[in-house]
Amino acid sequence: MDQPQHTIRAAYSESAITVYQAYSPEIGLAAVRDGRFPAAWKRDRMTWIKPSFLWMMYRCGWGAKTGQETVLAIDISRDGFEWALRNACLSSYVRGVHPDRATWQRQLKRAPTRVQWDPERDLHLQPLPYRSLQLGLSGEAARRYADEWTVAIRDVTPLAHNLHALVSRGELDSATRLLPQELPYPAYPAGEESLAHLLE
Repeated sequence: MDQPQHTIRAAYSESAITVYQAYSPEIGLAAVRDGRFPAAWKRDRMTWIKPSFLWMMYRCGWGAKTGQETVLAIDISRDGFEWALRNACLSSYVRGVHPDRATWQRQLKRAPTRVQWDPERDLHLQPLPYRSLQLGLSGEAARRYADEWTVAIRDVTPLAHNLHALVSRGELDSATRLLPQELPYPAYPAGEESLAHLLE
């Protein structure tokens, strides 16, 4: 079945959505222990969250890359996530979406969140023909994410390592059964007019 080019796919409940990040153990394990990001987590820097588990695996190399050894599943409120979408700007200029490059640059400078669409990944971390959302949070959005929106933080590093081992052995069916169930996010049907500014 063909997938829409731009659809947010995620694991979510009525009140929360799961996003993924990877950190050094110093940051990641402290966040898991306390259920919130520690003071060492820089709230004044842009941070990127990803609803796609496999895109996170591509980014962190199944939790093997230096500084990304601890893979976190972070449950954030859907209210917060949708605020971030409403206040987002595309991270790159797109003719037809933005009136001109200067207008886009002004919007980007003001926006607390950025949207980037990157190819979704399969179990071999190869690109698929449809795209996955990355959401960059800065300023007010980063602070809200760390201190207001976060509901729970889980360490999914063992899952990442287990899946990598299964894929390495060619046991793709077993790996597929362990993947988080990601479904199209209902607040973002493809082409919804109110969020058309986020479509490339």
